[in-house]
Amino acid sequence: MEPIPSILIVDDDRDIRTLLADYLESNGYRTYGAADGVAMWKQLDETKPDLIVLDLNMPGEDGLTLCRKLRAHSNLPVIMLTARSEPLDRILGLEMGADDYLPKPFEPRELLARIRSVLRRSNSMPSGGIDKASQIRFSNWTLDLTARHLLNPDGVVIMLSGAEFRLLKVFLEHPNRVLNRDQLLNLTQGRDADPFDRSIDIQISRLRQKLGEDARVPQIIKTVRNGGYVLAGSVSVEPRA
Repeated sequence: MEPIPSILIVDDDRDIRTLLADYLESNGYRTYGAADGVAMWKQLDETKPDLIVLDLNMPGEDGLTLCRKLRAHSNLPVIMLTARSEPLDRILGLEMGADDYLPKPFEPRELLARIRSVLRRSNSMPSGGIDKASQIRFSNWTLDLTARHLLNPDGVVIMLSGAEFRLLKVFLEHPNRVLNRDQLLNLTQGRDADPFDRSIDIQISRLRQKLGEDARVPQIIKTVRNGGYVLAGSVSVEPRA
């Protein structure tokens, strides 16, 4: 028998926690609740959820801060909830390391679909190759998979946001292969793009800056007209000890 997936719901609104817990449990999930960041860390110490549904607007530490701290030591999937719907808030959430983003109000069945999508992507990550590596080298750069940062050709540490780390890792898993926006969003966030979604373009622009790329003639992450983006060059991995 397969284990029952568990979801940690972090929201200061008790009614929302109860509503989501009842709905998710009726659809085959185990749930835990937390009203703030303190309760969230306590639950993470006591339980091992498969995914966190995290509200952005909470007293004390907000969802963005909690997500950033979580990403410093864990790849646990996170879906961010917020009453805000501005694109900037969505991009900030994704850059802090959220795997998906859902503005309030929303239909519980839409959240259920997002949870299933994110868990499906998380559970289907390949077990060999790059996932057994500690570092990945490319174009004289090194991505440290343990520390989740870049080392430039001179050995200087370049910090990455959660979204930048996942995006670069996806490119390194598919070197010399053209990936369009839909594929990149699906591989990094477990969802399809909408016609006005430019979060991938923004993340690639920032990633190029950190790689010291000339935006007009990038040599590492190249733009393919009417195709998408491609990481050019050879990639080598250093296995974990």
